[in-house]
Parts: sequence; structure tokens; C-alpha cells
Amino acid sequence: MVGAYTRKVGDVWFGVAFEGERIYATGFGPNKENVLQSLRASVPSNAPFQFSKEPSAFVDRVIAVLKDVYDGKDVSQNFAFETKHLSSYAKGVIEAACLIPPGYVASYGGVAHAAGGSPRAVGRVMATNPFVPLCPCHRVVASDFRLCGYGGGLDVKLAFLKREKRGHTSKKLVNAKRGKLELFPVEFVLDRAEKSKC
Repeated sequence: MVGAYTRKVGDVWFGVAFEGERIYATGFGPNKENVLQSLRASVPSNAPFQFSKEPSAFVDRVIAVLKDVYDGKDVSQNFAFETKHLSSYAKGVIEAACLIPPGYVASYGGVAHAAGGSPRAVGRVMATNPFVPLCPCHRVVASDFRLCGYGGGLDVKLAFLKREKRGHTSKKLVNAKRGKLELFPVEFVLDRAEKSKC
């Protein structure tokens, strides 16, 4: 049985769909109904699903980490994602995106280089990412550092990246399963966004 739990923390609702200590989906939004709808859409349609009124210690921990990620904090997490219902390609893209730490971004093409496929294929996976914001699809941007493609809206994506600003000045490489993933300071995106206002 897949359980779902939501909680309002400050002005934001956070939610998790889980079975035992495996996460099927996470989400956030301005109201409970949107978050629940997002969670249900990310769980296989044939999976029994019920709303949990009382959280377990595990669920409390997930909600606390979701809030920390939302606030732009550095978070060390060790959650198990339930991915058996996802394609092997989607799993690879999600694994690569999860390598992007706060303070950095990667391009759709960079994630494609690390996970296989094309930038467009990466974009399709990120558009249906069930583990928002634990798998940080908000840190995946266009190759010219423009914001694009975020289900919560580009203003939400920009706000995330502003909270994650760390003052990094140079790019770096991290090892992914299929190759290196090139990361760029989030400041590159923020500078581009500021210049485009002019």
C-alpha cells in the first residue's frame, strides 16, 4: 500500500508518497490539493493508494529535508527512491540530475552526456520528475544558462536558484555512470536572468 502524507510548513505544502521507507514521489506547492494530485499522478495507477493522517518518523524526516531543500540549504540525504515503474532511461537521467549539488547547475545537454539520449529527452524526463525537489530538476537549465522548462513555473525555478547561490566562480566535473557531468556555478544563470531584465 502506497501512503501519502502532506504538511504545510510556513506558506508551502510539502508531500511524500511512500511505501515503508521507499519514496514513490515527493512534491511541494501552494495548496494541499495540488500536492496530493501531483503525488497521485507519480504513483503507478494500479498501486493501492491511501492518505496517511499520522506521519512516521521516516515521513517526518522526508518532510524536514524537503523544507531544507526548498530553503536552499545543503542537505545530506540517503533516501531510497522507488523507481521500478520508471524506464531505465528515466532512472539514469534522475540519477545524473541528483548529482547536481546546491550552488551549481547543469545543462540539459550535459545531463544527456552523462545519462545518454538527447537534451530534449532529458527535458521530457525532468518534466515528469516524481522526486521534486529531492532530485533537483530546478538545477537543469539551457546550455546558454537561460531558465526553461519547470512545472512549477520559471519564477519558482529562479527563486530556488537564488536561494542556492553559494558564490562559486568556476565550473567542475563530477562522475556519472556514463561519463562526466559538467557543472556550472548558479551565478551564471542568475547573471543571465538579471541581464535579460534590462
